[in-house]
Amino acid sequence: MIKNFKNVEIDRTTRYAMKVANREVLKGETEIQCCQRHLDDIEKSKGDWPYYFDVEEAEKYIDIANELKIAEGEEEMPLKTRGFQDFIIGSLHGWKKKSNDALRYREGYIQIARQNGKSFLAGVEGNAWATFRGYKLGKIYCAATKQDQANIVWDELAKFIRSDKWLDKMYKIREHDRIIKSYVTGTEIKAIGRDTKSADGFRSVLSIVDEYHAHPNSKMYQLLLDGQINVKSALTLIITTAGFTIGGACHKKYLLCKKILEGIVTKDSQFIYICEMDKDDDIWDPVNWAKTSPLRLWNEDDTLDEEMIDKIREKSITAKETGGNELVNFLTKELNCWVTNAGDQLLDNKKLLKCRSKRTLGDFKGRECILGIDLSSGGDLTSIALIFPPLKGEDKVFIHHHSFMPIMRLQEHIKTDDAPYQLWADQGLLDLTTGGGGYKTDYSFITAYLRKIKEEYGIKFIDCGYDPHNAGAFISDLEFLGCDLTEIVQSARSLSDATIDFKLTVDALGIEYNKLDELFSWSCSNAVTTKNSFGETKIEKNIATGRIDPIDAVVDAWKLYVNSKNNIKYNADDDFDEWEDMMKAFKDKSKSK
Repeated sequence: MIKNFKNVEIDRTTRYAMKVANREVLKGETEIQCCQRHLDDIEKSKGDWPYYFDVEEAEKYIDIANELKIAEGEEEMPLKTRGFQDFIIGSLHGWKKKSNDALRYREGYIQIARQNGKSFLAGVEGNAWATFRGYKLGKIYCAATKQDQANIVWDELAKFIRSDKWLDKMYKIREHDRIIKSYVTGTEIKAIGRDTKSADGFRSVLSIVDEYHAHPNSKMYQLLLDGQINVKSALTLIITTAGFTIGGACHKKYLLCKKILEGIVTKDSQFIYICEMDKDDDIWDPVNWAKTSPLRLWNEDDTLDEEMIDKIREKSITAKETGGNELVNFLTKELNCWVTNAGDQLLDNKKLLKCRSKRTLGDFKGRECILGIDLSSGGDLTSIALIFPPLKGEDKVFIHHHSFMPIMRLQEHIKTDDAPYQLWADQGLLDLTTGGGGYKTDYSFITAYLRKIKEEYGIKFIDCGYDPHNAGAFISDLEFLGCDLTEIVQSARSLSDATIDFKLTVDALGIEYNKLDELFSWSCSNAVTTKNSFGETKIEKNIATGRIDPIDAVVDAWKLYVNSKNNIKYNADDDFDEWEDMMKAFKDKSKSK
């Protein structure tokens, strides 16, 4: 234990979190968020929050890690964990449920640059779960896309065991089939590669997924996670660097973790530790590299390792001048950066969260609103958004959103989108439609919802903007709204002004939405902006399964809202005619060259 200035003992997990959160050392904002989350959760645990931090358990497993020895090299050396390793180990083993003392975290995501002790952490956790947690006859898997990569983690475990006479007596190591067995518990540790069938049907107590960025999909991860569903305390732990498969399984998990840290999504069972540079950092400034490498670029006394930084600087020169694969590898492996060609984030998530409000639809009885509708093709998410312009004396636009999804597609989208749709349905943010066998969105649920809120709250619809794609005969079902039904052309030319105006309004904290609507804030965080050849802006998804339907519905309505403020009557044919004229001029210019 370490004492603070008040001479109060502070456990090593919390001490590191305080040091980082208080900015006593140079760290990136994401790592600061990880540590602040721990401190915030300790405060929440003093109330009726369902989790608590067991200091003695956290300290116990940090102590166990420090009993290990490294035999690689000329002489055997005892291990001494660094602060970030204490934070990870203590968090994974210290946080528990108040109801039954089961571990809080069932999933872990650790993303750090190369050569920062990823294999060491895997070895520490493998040893702890195999013998010291007391689970009998369990299975532990070291998983990777290739058997050789999975063997690296397994070898690290075997190395620790062989290096310590005390541990060596507790395990049997079988090289021929890559199995380590604990004599104490009977638990087996096995390395598995591409052949996921070898893990099928077993209930692992711990699964370590190495270099998840290299996985082509989430199949292996999901298989390992699902196998633990009936185990009281279990962990599926990802330990990886960043990669370049944008929209892949690992990138989606990374984005989810970022949203959890930002408060956009709640998932208390997910542990997160990410070391990365900040968005506006100069990637060629060596000082910023230290944010990605909590071990390799730091000395034990929290000073920077200048000798190691010089070595990375030499690599950076080659990467910068050569480009191509050299640059990609440097950015992903050395700097832990996801390499992406995606557009810029539409909204600043921190500013968006400041727009949350206690107000609900019930606070807008009898008010006028503009409706936006984004219809899905088939069985995806469908969304509507109501925009309530401010009255005299008000300065914010209130946004109410609601979504729909076919009930038979729910589980599929929970997995592919990595989103808690069932929770959102339970919270009343999402209606699960049953028409058409439950596989295709039943638009009658939309009209029923609109009729209900119109009658219940006396809402007056003054305009409705909709995406004509998939609208068809459905639009005639909306005549009961008693307002214009306006087709919104889904082009950058048509939506650019509205998109930019909405973004600037959020930046100025000029909107508000109900604080419980996580589906809306999640959708906003998935939206990036792209520009056409004329510099006009349009919203796109950041990844294939990053749903943006709620924010699309908002922009459709926002276009009409902006026009109403400027006393402009929108006509879709005008947008189309302007677009045709512009394209003709562009082609004529190209021919003249």
